[in-house]
Amino acid sequence: MTTPHIYVTTTIPYVNARPHLGFALELVQADVLARFRRARGDRVRFQTGTDDNSLKNVLAAEAAGVPVQEFVDRNAEAFVALREPLALAVDDVIRTSRDPRHRVGVERLWRACADAGDLYRKHYEGLYCVGCEQFYTPAELTGGRCPEHGVEPQRVAEENWFFRLSRYADRLHDLVSGGRLRVEPAERRNEVLGFIAGGLEDFSISRSTARARGWGIPVPGDPGQVVYVWWDALGNYVTALDYGIGGENYHRWWTGADRRVHLVGKGVLRFHAVYWPAMLLSAGQPLPTDIVVHDYLTAGGRKISKSGGVTVDPAALAGEYGTDAVRWWLLREVPRVGDADFTIDRLVARANDELANGLGNLVNRVVVMVHRYRDGHVPRTEAGIGAPGGEDLQTACRQAPGLIRSALDDFEFRRATAAVWAVVDEANRYVNHARPWELAGAERDGDSGAASRLDAVLAALVRACETLGEHLAPFLPGTADRIARQFTARDGGLPEPRPLFRRITVPEPGSAF
Repeated sequence: MTTPHIYVTTTIPYVNARPHLGFALELVQADVLARFRRARGDRVRFQTGTDDNSLKNVLAAEAAGVPVQEFVDRNAEAFVALREPLALAVDDVIRTSRDPRHRVGVERLWRACADAGDLYRKHYEGLYCVGCEQFYTPAELTGGRCPEHGVEPQRVAEENWFFRLSRYADRLHDLVSGGRLRVEPAERRNEVLGFIAGGLEDFSISRSTARARGWGIPVPGDPGQVVYVWWDALGNYVTALDYGIGGENYHRWWTGADRRVHLVGKGVLRFHAVYWPAMLLSAGQPLPTDIVVHDYLTAGGRKISKSGGVTVDPAALAGEYGTDAVRWWLLREVPRVGDADFTIDRLVARANDELANGLGNLVNRVVVMVHRYRDGHVPRTEAGIGAPGGEDLQTACRQAPGLIRSALDDFEFRRATAAVWAVVDEANRYVNHARPWELAGAERDGDSGAASRLDAVLAALVRACETLGEHLAPFLPGTADRIARQFTARDGGLPEPRPLFRRITVPEPGSAF
């Protein structure tokens, strides 16, 4: 049996401003999938990057009075630097303005679609939102404004290159409805099918060099046009694999991969589930196998976004409250469908209630009791986790691996963390039920059976904590490592107990992230 190869990607964000918490959500979800799959023995490539070749970036640089490349480099570095504060196990980061793999790959993709007869030039006039880098029809606007950014789109008239999207409507419908192109959750799959059923129109895939301010990849053979930023950006999923030169990574991680998984936000669903697969069909290349869609994060009911001016800096947040607190909130609070409203109070409450009080206290109590009652030596007993009163804990530990696997196979992060948390809850209940301090007192008073019962309880609790360390590794890798070290014997005994988490205090009003 060959080892499965799994390719996991995030979208690549515009770098018109510094990163916000909404993109951190996507990064953390992708990281969990990558870590979990690696732990199962799969070979995994986790890729992210930055979308540098956008008119949004050019306009933001002009507004800042900074040369475009300098502006893009500065902001892109802030995205790349999220690796450490978010504890990301990223394998590759592609920057579309700097990486030599990208342009040659975009050019090859363009020529492949041209060879298929799917590219043509025509004059076009339409309503264009720079924030979305997208044309809208009047029917798609909300009160004459972009539904994403709430601004009136610009009327643009020029001659551009177009892609024959209409040619692929039936094939896309069959692929999505039949599950060969899996779009999750079902609500987003139905949205894609509805969009296809409404009729697919060919879309513009280039912009005049003048309107693009000379920024971007020139259209092959037509230097008066630059490649449309979405065509450019979508190509990153294959250009980073050396598609442009037919490199080994492309054959290993795209054509030869068992799963090609894109994590995306709902605002870019159309591009990833309709435009991108059609481009690949035209080029004769395999499609992604899974498109996993998350909804928005909001703050005060408003979408967190760079363009909208509602931002929460994930690096600053992790610096103040800890990586684990940020990752845990994103994984435990954000629903599969529906937006999630972020506040500092909610992050602090979740971290204190669950990480500090629930998990941290459990681990600390268990290590303290092993030291207090057994001089730091974990009892070796056949009873183990099946000690009296521990049936529910035993069940939670036994069921956790399957529940976590099932949840992550369905891309349900809240359900996966709930399976982990069931072990924490049952372990804390078991402590209160077994009352090991009373067993220790009975042992001192000469109760002949108390010693063996206390051994069984302590062994059960140590095993439960070790189990938690194993299962938390994809979600909270730092926490998992600290738990593993706390329960790794040295000179025959456990290390002295150390707090797993600090309690977090709520900042003064007016603190900004």
